[in-house]
Amino acid sequence: MPKKVVILGAGGHAKVIADIILSSNDVLIGFLDDVKEGYVFGFPVIGKIDEIHKYDNNYSFVIGIGNNRIRKQVVDRYNVCWHTAIHPSAIIARDVSIAEGTVIMAGAIINPSTIIGKHCIINTGAIIEHDNKIADFVHISPNAILCGTVSVGCQTHIGAGAKIINDISICPEAIVGAGAVVVNDIIEAGTYVGVPAKRVNL
Repeated sequence: MPKKVVILGAGGHAKVIADIILSSNDVLIGFLDDVKEGYVFGFPVIGKIDEIHKYDNNYSFVIGIGNNRIRKQVVDRYNVCWHTAIHPSAIIARDVSIAEGTVIMAGAIINPSTIIGKHCIINTGAIIEHDNKIADFVHISPNAILCGTVSVGCQTHIGAGAKIINDISICPEAIVGAGAVVVNDIIEAGTYVGVPAKRVNL
């Protein structure tokens, strides 16, 4: 049965989620956003995020905000039915576990025995190989590649086109820059760039 979905946030990331909802034959009601008004992607901004309480259990919600920390703050604040949005073109192995609120975008590939946590973003064309463990509020950017048996900690961001070799563990709240290649475990939060990836001071 199609679900009635409201997106929290109305920026570019929210537009992509809107397209996923429509491609999945669910019903997009509109957006809740604290700044924007009018229409986004042809659908109305129907109020501020705090107005989420106006909607009953017949509605589900998905967070259209790319920032990991902000997504966590929203989830900590509101107790609602969270929608998991998966683009029909994503390729997902039959035993993959995907928790609530996660968004999987067009062309993503997730291979067997991988576990995806809550409110993650698996962005366009990302490849997550077998036996990965992705914790809550992680963002895997477009065309990033995680090889087999990679573990990614909560609120970590993997940049566009980054590559993580087999059997790597990445701690919570790390940032792996676009195009970086991770060949060693990341055990300290911070920003890692380059080939091979190294921590930088910003």
